[in-house]
Amino acid sequence: MKIFVGISGASGSIYGGRLLGALARTEHDITACISEGALDVVRYEERLDVNKSAGRDALVEAFMERYEIGDAGIHLVDPRAMADVFASGSSLAGAAIICPCSMSTLASIAAGVTRNLIHRVADVMLKESRPLVLVPRETPLSEIHLENMLRVKRAGALLVPAMPGFYHHPRTVDDLVDFVAGKVLDTLQIPNSLFQHWEG
Repeated sequence: MKIFVGISGASGSIYGGRLLGALARTEHDITACISEGALDVVRYEERLDVNKSAGRDALVEAFMERYEIGDAGIHLVDPRAMADVFASGSSLAGAAIICPCSMSTLASIAAGVTRNLIHRVADVMLKESRPLVLVPRETPLSEIHLENMLRVKRAGALLVPAMPGFYHHPRTVDDLVDFVAGKVLDTLQIPNSLFQHWEG
């Protein structure tokens, strides 16, 4: 299955990194797109020692290396590449994930506004009735945020908020992050062992 993963500018770049790492271990064809806003978050949250003047490619490469997926065969695409294959419904993409999904990205999707490739891919998935998984990361939530979530849900999106559970007895931050990444994969029925699923 061809899967598009967009990383937008919400706090929680670790969610996107761990998710890509998990997907890299599957047999699916993965394309990743990191927005400009996400790069600012990545630089700050991941504490990557990359000078801003080095350009986006150097920062993206450092991010991929942080999660040990630099050589995993993941195709990277620029968010400005509006003619990318995923920008058309005829690409027959199997699924798209935006993780984390900022409230700005959520608002663009809810309004049908496509300012970058991530927005466009989300728009395509909704119009083609294909799986679109959004991982919103914000707190507290305003009424506008909640209304936008309801709009995209009604349009067909699947919402997996970055809300880790604790019934699997997490011991580390990675355990909490992997719970969310595992829930995303569960939503797409992709087998994973990122957390201990409830067995009753």
